Amino acid sequence: MDSTRPIPGSQITSERLYFNRRDLLRAGAIAATATATGFGYRWLNSPGGMALELPPLPGYTPRAATPADLASGFRTTEPANTLMHITNYNNYYEFTTNKEMVSSKSMNFRARPWTLRVDGLVHKPRTFDLDELYKLFPPVERVYRMRCVEGWSMVIPWNGFPLQQLLNLVEPTSAAMYVAFETLLDPARFPGQRTMVLPWPYMEGLRLDEAMHPLTLIATGIYGKELPAPNGAPLRLVVPWKYGFKGIKAISRITLTEMQPKTTWNEAAMQEYGFLANVNPAVDHPRWSQATEQRLGEAGRRPTLPFNGYADQVADLYRGVDLRRYF
Repeated sequence: MDSTRPIPGSQITSERLYFNRRDLLRAGAIAATATATGFGYRWLNSPGGMALELPPLPGYTPRAATPADLASGFRTTEPANTLMHITNYNNYYEFTTNKEMVSSKSMNFRARPWTLRVDGLVHKPRTFDLDELYKLFPPVERVYRMRCVEGWSMVIPWNGFPLQQLLNLVEPTSAAMYVAFETLLDPARFPGQRTMVLPWPYMEGLRLDEAMHPLTLIATGIYGKELPAPNGAPLRLVVPWKYGFKGIKAISRITLTEMQPKTTWNEAAMQEYGFLANVNPAVDHPRWSQATEQRLGEAGRRPTLPFNGYADQVADLYRGVDLRRYF
């Protein structure tokens, strides 16, 4: 599969997201997250929002893409979305359920002080501060597709470091099978955590082999700038072959475990949001098709690729796995 080949668009269809956790999600949250088709489509192609001023990312040195970058999936030849798109259209319920309001709602967020605890089934558990992480892991550039489970997509020039570098530093034990992630629980900094729209803190997880894959990134920046608040500052997980909800934001703890960890959306609606959450156009969400997607900034929809176009790099991770049953 040529993961860098541009794909033509097709027809426009609507996009809506509703949530039905019986004892958790409230009618007000459902109404707030439902986007009217006409308004939403106009915004996707004529973005508004805030232009953010971002400081340079410490240690970042730009370099040209190489053929090896393209073959490995580290870069794509598809044009990246603008910073306006990337920072002004996000799901980030710690601030708001309105994708178009996330920049304004997070404008007062400060990423420092910040620590990251890495523990569990590791030989060398450790707590890092942000500046220490910058020094230990100089940022690289990864230009990845991002496909939301709702049916929209972007191309984002992330900066950060491969998660495998961090995990190698703490030395997983032989019993470690999974990696659990947790967002900082701090309602003073994340006012959305005062609501019951989701159980807090947000949690995610990967199998250890997925976490150790070279494509799996801890993002610390975008476009050579420090990671913006709307995109998960200061530390965000990026797994480009999975739906965007796997990309947990504002990570404060990583724990290696033997058992599959609980994850927020899988706990909220298990029949709709699987643990693996690999992009799969052949497996529909129960309430909408996953066969096509709306690329922000484009007219029309384009076909969705298996594993979001990264099948050459990651399909072997799932050899023998029934991806319809384990979705």
